[in-house]
Amino acid sequence: MVSALARADLRLFTVVRSAARPPVSDLVGRFSSLGEHAALWLAMGALGALVDRPRRARWRRGAMVVAATYAANTAIKAVFRRPRPVLDGLPALVPTPSALSFPSAHASSSFAAARAYAGLLPVGPLYATAAAMAASRVYLGVHYPSDIAAGALLGLAMGSVAR
Repeated sequence: MVSALARADLRLFTVVRSAARPPVSDLVGRFSSLGEHAALWLAMGALGALVDRPRRARWRRGAMVVAATYAANTAIKAVFRRPRPVLDGLPALVPTPSALSFPSAHASSSFAAARAYAGLLPVGPLYATAAAMAASRVYLGVHYPSDIAAGALLGLAMGSVAR
């Protein structure tokens, strides 16, 4: 069962990563860079707290949950120590801050933010951006799909704390 899931994970990774071509891959890489260290989501929380005085506490709480999710994700990576995908002919298209892959910090912080900021911003665009951010990591060749799924689940669970 586990080996069948691993094969499916690798197969899906290969199909998605094989589709990456400039100039789209360049644009996707720029978009994905906004998610490094949860920067986009932390900036969103800080800006919300700055301009939305009546809901400042909710924005702060959401940003704290995003930061905590990023920290938890980093700790989980250190435990699992799954290496990033390396396939001949399909190199990663962007640099990464570590060689560890599971779970995806982009996915966890994005889905934590979508969940935490829901009610503060329209949920459709929040979740669409979170999904695009997470999927970009497979497209760019730095995560397996299972890394994304695990990160998204972690993010949703952590983001629920802020609600």
